[in-house]
Amino acid sequence: MMTEEHAHPGPFTLAVCAEMVFRSLPFTERLKRITELGFVAEIWDWTKHDIPALARSGATFSSMTGYITGTLADDEGADELIRTARLSTTVAKELGCPRLNLHGTGLDGQGLPVLKSEGVTGAMWLKARDTLNRIADLGEEEGVTFVLENLNEAVDHPKTPFAKAADTIALVSAINRPSLKLNLDLYHAQIGEGNLIELCRRALPFIGEIQVADVPGRMEPGTGEINFPAIARALNAMGYTGVIGLEAWPAEDDELALSRFRQAFTL
Repeated sequence: MMTEEHAHPGPFTLAVCAEMVFRSLPFTERLKRITELGFVAEIWDWTKHDIPALARSGATFSSMTGYITGTLADDEGADELIRTARLSTTVAKELGCPRLNLHGTGLDGQGLPVLKSEGVTGAMWLKARDTLNRIADLGEEEGVTFVLENLNEAVDHPKTPFAKAADTIALVSAINRPSLKLNLDLYHAQIGEGNLIELCRRALPFIGEIQVADVPGRMEPGTGEINFPAIARALNAMGYTGVIGLEAWPAEDDELALSRFRQAFTL
């Protein structure tokens, strides 16, 4: 099983999405800068990167996209999801990355669903559960954890099936296996549902990772309406000691954004 070191003195491991910070630098240099500042790193679509170069960067990887194409809730899409998830596990092993991220359906280059949904039927729920059981089998076989991320439909990902945190919690709790967890994204949840501390409490047994950005704007903590220090205190009181990942665009300076992120989750 892949493991990781805490990158921060405190209850949480702090991770930074390398796709969204230090964008003037080559990608491996972004990773080196994130590492120098004391964070672990997250990446998106691994097919867009030189994997051996990433492996040589010295970064510790927390999560990456766990599929290339595919969907949860139809036969052909499910088979494709499993096929590309298996390819992703090979890359995850090369990078030492313990978590592989999934969505309710494949997303295009603009973050829009490949298969748009006007509503999720009972048959789609049953097929999604079956697909995720297959994903959990693969995770157990390969020694990685797949994490299912909630999204928002109102701003970033309209007509995405299984987008709400309530949906991802329902699916992951129905599977209830250690190789399938939640990527609980609080930026998306604030837009779609709110009541974040109680949402964290409800999701806690199934959380594999938490991602954050402030609302509106998807920028770092302290730039919007979410009280991240209160969430940090609540998570600590709940006993959460896992990863908090910053998936945000810097409002001003990259290093300032990372400093604000660290401060918000320093107790």
